[in-house]
Amino acid sequence: MGKIYDLIIVGGGSAGLSAGIYAGRSKLDTLILEKKQAGGQLLNTAEVANYPGVRHTTGPALMHEMQEHARDFGVQFADAQIDRVEFAGSIKKLYAGDTKYEGRAVILATGALPRQIGFPGEEKYTGHGVSYCSTCDGEFFAGLDIFVIGGGNAAADEALFLTRFGKSVTVIVRKKAFSCAKITADKVRSHPKIKVHFNTEIIDVRGDELMKSITFRNNKTEKTFAYEASEGDRTFGVFVFAGYEPATALFAGQVRMDESGYILTDDQMRTSVPGVFAAGDLRPKSLRQLVTAVADGAIAATSSDKYVTEEKDRLGIREKYSKAPHGAAESGDRGRDD
Repeated sequence: MGKIYDLIIVGGGSAGLSAGIYAGRSKLDTLILEKKQAGGQLLNTAEVANYPGVRHTTGPALMHEMQEHARDFGVQFADAQIDRVEFAGSIKKLYAGDTKYEGRAVILATGALPRQIGFPGEEKYTGHGVSYCSTCDGEFFAGLDIFVIGGGNAAADEALFLTRFGKSVTVIVRKKAFSCAKITADKVRSHPKIKVHFNTEIIDVRGDELMKSITFRNNKTEKTFAYEASEGDRTFGVFVFAGYEPATALFAGQVRMDESGYILTDDQMRTSVPGVFAAGDLRPKSLRQLVTAVADGAIAATSSDKYVTEEKDRLGIREKYSKAPHGAAESGDRGRDD
């Protein structure tokens, strides 16, 4: 019989690593599975300046510290592309080709990715001028011209938010009108720092190490127009708001999801299947940020700890170790952040 972990975490981004830290500190035998390098989307983030207590760092540096933090508590890591899961029964099974992983509990933390439009230069300048999160990156474009791509609620709200930083904000809407609430659209159109171009699409962005120019096309007249950064500004910002795609296709039919594919949980991160939890951007939520993903992971790990402990008690499995981490008293340590 193969090894049965207390907890398997699928996904090594900020939610998964946070869950690993809390699970490891609770002495759960924990394995984190990540198909690529642990760190998730933060690996592509050049600068992090809004994570409480960390005044300035880079995404890769912060994710490295989180991974090492998890290792400090005995969490194990494995590179694995999971292609099949079986969550029925008390032992959860996950398969990567011919390799099978088994755990008493599972936390799903595969995240969600912002939808890319696919224009030339988008991938090259992602994290270096092209962004998908105004809360994360807006301040980096203070005093510069900013372009917002999209006409829905997110694009309109974020355009208004970005006026706090940008010298100007230009909204590029592919259709003939906004698709957001009228009151929000009216605020955008009437804002003195915002210009709106309807029936317009982005063609490309160009530059060297920084973006220097951006080209658009009116899809009614077929006329093109371009913007070039001034010598003083050196560059500009492009914020794309085309929605998110949760990375949850693998779990379809295993746990309950909403119509968009986001995994539904309660406030303890429990899914519709006992012993299966979900954390991070794959859940429906109003704010997809590092801090909310980390919080989800901590809650999911705490819930997993309770579930695994109760399962072992039910099966009469005796622990070989004290649950008290690093000398903490066994009673009174639950629920604290120290």
